[in-house]
Amino acid sequence: MSLAEVIDTKALAQAVRAQAAGEVAQLKAEHGIQPGLAVVLVGEDPASQVYVRSKGEQSREAGMHSETHLLPADTAQEDLLALVEQLNEDPKIHGILVQMPLPRHINEKMILAAIDPNKDVDGLHVVNAGLLASGMPALIPCTPLGCMLVLRQTLGDLAGKRAVVVGRSVLVGRPIAQLLLQADCTVTIAHSRTVDLPGVCREADILVAAVGRPQMIKGDWIKPGATVIDVGINRVPFRDPVKAAAGKTKLVGDVAFKEAEKVAAYITPVPGGIGPMTVACLLANTVTAAKRINGLDG
Repeated sequence: MSLAEVIDTKALAQAVRAQAAGEVAQLKAEHGIQPGLAVVLVGEDPASQVYVRSKGEQSREAGMHSETHLLPADTAQEDLLALVEQLNEDPKIHGILVQMPLPRHINEKMILAAIDPNKDVDGLHVVNAGLLASGMPALIPCTPLGCMLVLRQTLGDLAGKRAVVVGRSVLVGRPIAQLLLQADCTVTIAHSRTVDLPGVCREADILVAAVGRPQMIKGDWIKPGATVIDVGINRVPFRDPVKAAAGKTKLVGDVAFKEAEKVAAYITPVPGGIGPMTVACLLANTVTAAKRINGLDG
């Protein structure tokens, strides 16, 4: 029995970053424009700190102007809103990303709504969500955009394929469903309350797991020969009692990988699958935003 091909996204992510860097150099040379990205982190969540550091490093490597704003966990909502407004007005900044999750005392929806939609490189403002749903040019959330690039590289034309998205979040589930519809897939959005969820998943030529539950999707939920895109990132204890006793954890996806790879044709790993694509697409979105803000194609 042959195992699924594990999709190596590193080369594709590198190509996306290289294209962004090339466009940054072109914007500088031809228009005197340096795309600028501002990332805001409130609090000291270790995982978020790693993500923010990576975003800053990669944006600078691409030749962008990069700013990181680190705020204490007890930052008042009014102060965060004031910073967002300052970045909205700053001509050096073309992309604003406020790292989620935010501390409980801050209303995330209010913060996202305060970001200028033209600088919303996370694609979470209701204006961009509405444009995407209408099939109009929008800043697309980075993870769904990365998923689509992986699918197109792996499968080519997606038209007519049955796609099942498990998860209905505004960050991943809903936008990836919109993108799959635009690619002429037949799309089902499923979730934890879907009746006969395993049966629904078995119908999928393309299965996107974005439910946020570790290894929830089992191997016998997967149609033989399907393509599985695992967006989940869950930190769980090691089964090894020594490592578990030491408090060590590991990252797993929403799919039971070892089971799934015996059934699927293609599968993304966790970690190292969609994660690199997300950051690469953030750079691409920042370039797109810089172009549009300056009246150029993008």
